[in-house]
Amino acid sequence: MKKIIPILLIAATLYFVSSCEKDDICVEGDTPLMVIGFFNIDDTTAAKRVPSIRIRSIDIDSVLSNASFSDRSNSPDSLQVPLRSNATTTMYQIISNSADDDETDQETGNIDTLTISYELGEAFISRACGFVVNYNKIAVTVPESAENWIQDIKVVQPNVENTNNIHVKIFH
Repeated sequence: MKKIIPILLIAATLYFVSSCEKDDICVEGDTPLMVIGFFNIDDTTAAKRVPSIRIRSIDIDSVLSNASFSDRSNSPDSLQVPLRSNATTTMYQIISNSADDDETDQETGNIDTLTISYELGEAFISRACGFVVNYNKIAVTVPESAENWIQDIKVVQPNVENTNNIHVKIFH
């Protein structure tokens, strides 16, 4: 009997320890952002900054500013923008030489409107993170106009699954 009690205690301890669930912490579960790169139309391999850039979301009527660039700055050669996860299109106004007209209180600069369409997909990351949204079959259009500063657009990565590479190249 004295030998059975320690064996039962050890067995009970092993049972409770093995039935405990590990605490999962999500460190990699963010929905990816679309990366836009700006390039010279005359030398399509050379990056080209956009002077005093502003990006305005038409869908939610707000100015976009995040860690990849600041509002009305000379942009880096690429920047990251979020896409809507509750719709299959996102629209942005990308404004070159953005400024405010003090008299009319209107936005000035060269404004081009991008329409980004895509299919939504889900990817399972882990139990802690759950699912993230991926964007597949991206297509980007801009209405043609003689005043467009964006002269060409090329989708180089049609699926947005991470923010490691440029997905869309804008030539100006």
